Amino acid sequence: QVQLVESGGGLVQAGGSLRLSCAASGRTFSNYAMGWFRQAPGKEREFVAAISRSGGSTYYVDSVKGRFTISRDNAKNTAYLQMNSLKPEDTAVYYCNLAQLPLATMKDLNLYHYWGQGTRVTVSS
Repeated sequence: QVQLVESGGGLVQAGGSLRLSCAASGRTFSNYAMGWFRQAPGKEREFVAAISRSGGSTYYVDSVKGRFTISRDNAKNTAYLQMNSLKPEDTAVYYCNLAQLPLATMKDLNLYHYWGQGTRVTVSS
């Protein structure tokens, strides 16, 4: 059974930064691409970013390009999302997930059957 534990969220002012972590277990971490997703209040969950198994390729939704950076440490079975220049519209619960898919395909939320508890990010204006 895969386990995904997100952490690092909190309250930050607009323009600030946060670094989220995602600890994965129950799978051979390095065999999976990792993705970050978010769900804002009253909205559908959406894809944010993905990183390939080796970390050599990344893919971002347009709204976070240049501000967010996804990375991973396969030795620690952990993925990260560094979020800079945060905006109030980034306020959401952030989730991670894993898949053996091309990065662009990871945007399809119907492909995921399990989610962790997420970590809440609140950006004040």
